[in-house]
Amino acid sequence: MMRSLHTRLVAVLLGLLLFLGASLIAVSLATTRRYEEEVVQRLNRALASSLVAEDLLLVDGEVNERALEQVFHTLEIINPSIEVYLLDLEGRVVQHSASAGRVLRDRVDIAPVKAFLEAGAKLPIRGDDPLDDGRRKVFSVSPIMVEDRYEGYLYVVLASEASDSVVQRLRGSHILRLGLAATGLALAAAAVAGVTLFTVLTRRLRRLAAVVEAFRRSDFTRPVRLDGRPGGGDEIDTLSATFEDMSERIIQQVRTLRQTDELRRELVANVSHDLRTPLASLTGYIETLQLKQGRITDQERDQYLAVARRQSERLGTLVEELFELARLESRDMAPELEPFPLPELVQDVVQEFRLGAERKGVAIAFAPPDEVPLVSADIGLIQRALQNLIGNALTHTEAGGRVTVSIEPGVDKVAVRIEDTGCGIPGDELEQIFDRFYQVRNQGQRQSAGGGLGLAIVKRILELHGSAIEAASTVGKGTVFTFSLATA
Repeated sequence: MMRSLHTRLVAVLLGLLLFLGASLIAVSLATTRRYEEEVVQRLNRALASSLVAEDLLLVDGEVNERALEQVFHTLEIINPSIEVYLLDLEGRVVQHSASAGRVLRDRVDIAPVKAFLEAGAKLPIRGDDPLDDGRRKVFSVSPIMVEDRYEGYLYVVLASEASDSVVQRLRGSHILRLGLAATGLALAAAAVAGVTLFTVLTRRLRRLAAVVEAFRRSDFTRPVRLDGRPGGGDEIDTLSATFEDMSERIIQQVRTLRQTDELRRELVANVSHDLRTPLASLTGYIETLQLKQGRITDQERDQYLAVARRQSERLGTLVEELFELARLESRDMAPELEPFPLPELVQDVVQEFRLGAERKGVAIAFAPPDEVPLVSADIGLIQRALQNLIGNALTHTEAGGRVTVSIEPGVDKVAVRIEDTGCGIPGDELEQIFDRFYQVRNQGQRQSAGGGLGLAIVKRILELHGSAIEAASTVGKGTVFTFSLATA
């Protein structure tokens, strides 16, 4: 089964050479025969005329038997393969030199005879062979005239059936055999050269195919390295260089898809866990109230209801964050940009948290600069990002600590900085705090009421604005979050 390109090219080349060889041999044999016929007919063109001039073959419309026998005898001595026929004006065979029973035609087509007798006739011209119903041969012919009138034709067939076979012609011609041998050697040499050339030209393609197959067997995890020349070379070099780049992109995309799938599984597990925990607690306390109805004090009932309320609030916060993140990550989500004064928005958000900060014993400060250019952003989304960042800072700052919000105007951007004096974030966890459901552990702080989606929401909001958020932290000293917005 021919599957490789090299095998197919070789098969096509050999088939083409065989076809060309057969065609060349056939054309050579045909042209050689035509040339031989032309030479024979030119050399013997005057043969019939010479014979007619020697003897009077017709006398008063009757055949001169003695003269005709003399002609037959003379030709038999000179060339036994020649056949002589005496024709009347309509081409009927009147007499012939062939032995009895061999003549199959009693009439010869007169048109080739007239064409032969015309001045400037293009040879070779073939006429009917009386010895064969379906064969035509070269001939010599001369009109027979008696007292200035045509009485008939002397029709001489110049080749007999003994020389018609191709095999016989090859056996009898050293030149033909030599020519055919030379043609065969030339075709064989061309085949060897073609196969060698195809082998050399397809070597890099075979190597590229092997590398691609190895890349597939590696489950698209091992990059391809080839010796292509992207700056020059031919199409195969360009293909090799392009496939190198493509393999790296495929590996990156496969890695991204696997990471996305892993994150999806983690997301489902985290959502299930974070939803199940408050639901189980809420259900447990409600069932306790139902079972102990009439047997608990008002203080215990208030305590159970307070715990159930906190779990309900936590559940509501988590569900709200999930819907918000899903909305932000949808393809149809686009921020509604408009110019607005950023210090006023920051002041409003700080005021929202001031009372809670005072109850916790945490100072919250914001001192806007004198001149801040308007920024172009979605007010609602930026407000949500500020709420998450400031709320996160207050959650992780103990009593006596401080949360500071500041604005730093620039040429074409305005930077916002939220700094706290909380417990800080370990360096190995700093890059993961913006992942979904990730919450910093081993810091001696209780987890927030949310499910670890606040910073992921902030990151997505800023991505929609073409910005990014940066975080720097020192364990035991605090954390700083910084982002920028474009000026209007």
